[in-house]
Amino acid sequence: MTEAIFTPQQLAEIEAYHRPYYFWAWAGLVVNLAITAAVFRFVIGPLYARCERVKPPSKVLAKVWLGDGWAAALLFSLAYFALMTLTALPVDVWFQLHEHAFGLSKYTPATYAIDYGKNLVLSIGAFSALTFGLFGLARRVRSWWVLLGAVGALVLLFSAALDPYRSRLYFEQKPLPPGELRERITTLMAKANIDFRDVLIEDNGRATVKLQAYFAGRGPTRTIVLNESLLKELSTDEILAAVAHEAGHVQESRWPGSIASAVTLFLFLFAVDVLLRWVAKRGFWGVTERADIRALPLVFVMFWLGTTLATPVSAAFSRERERKADAFGLELTRDREAFVSMLTKAARVNKMDPDPPRWVVLKGRTHPTIRERLEAVERWRPAKADGG
Repeated sequence: MTEAIFTPQQLAEIEAYHRPYYFWAWAGLVVNLAITAAVFRFVIGPLYARCERVKPPSKVLAKVWLGDGWAAALLFSLAYFALMTLTALPVDVWFQLHEHAFGLSKYTPATYAIDYGKNLVLSIGAFSALTFGLFGLARRVRSWWVLLGAVGALVLLFSAALDPYRSRLYFEQKPLPPGELRERITTLMAKANIDFRDVLIEDNGRATVKLQAYFAGRGPTRTIVLNESLLKELSTDEILAAVAHEAGHVQESRWPGSIASAVTLFLFLFAVDVLLRWVAKRGFWGVTERADIRALPLVFVMFWLGTTLATPVSAAFSRERERKADAFGLELTRDREAFVSMLTKAARVNKMDPDPPRWVVLKGRTHPTIRERLEAVERWRPAKADGG
């Protein structure tokens, strides 16, 4: 099967492309742990001492925070965020150059800096609000984690509806022009009983050549998004196969995932509450009370540990959902040939590894390998006859 997808030269290039990612998959854990240990040992105390010298300019925030320490807390959290961002930046830039070397990235230094800056601004805003809100609420309410968990669960439940608007912060999107493709997508979605707002073309050609198709939003904001590379590389039948696969995800029940996310959020916040009390009891870095901002790095370590342990499990569920989405798409289109050619072209353009190491798959691959998907397509048989 692999020989039918890739030439020996392509396989060699794919191996060279993925090798640094596989190396960093385990080496990055060691590096990040070393950086975190250094921060715990040498940075937290002196950094907070410098932040404490700042005179808070707002009495309103002092009332919200229950004291003038809000300025030191906010500065400390931003300084910690800046430190971790700067330590990750060289690796981010190197991998961007790596993507360039293999022809997958089209970023120029200017366009990369612009998109990186957008992401940085959004991250700083979200990080500041979350950190200030979490520690500020913990200072005022004993069972803060219950209140914050309830609000967070509601945000998780409805945030997907905003996805179409978030993506437009980075790339322009325009409606797919009237014609055969739009008509056939509309007919296909009617057959699947899926309502959608529009079909959009995402102008991300300045960033990547990888093929991308996805549904963004939920309910009245649900949008089908196709990127320029997909329209350029695939035929109409192949595009319909890609859209049909994504439609399989729309048909998935959202409630199990939403409930699991809400429960996980509550458990994490409860664990943070326990951690804050423990740090105050042990007096790390001079902490003498619950909800001291100096515990923030430990909160992030807890989050990292939790996601590291949970990722293999969530990825296994994700791979199963991808298999079901392929089966749904095949049943919807009844076009095995288009599905095979769509997956084959995507594998070539996106340089998918047909045989990644097993530990890489188990560690967190969200999709079955391209070899597994093509083999499943070859085994597929219609569940029922058309019109039956």
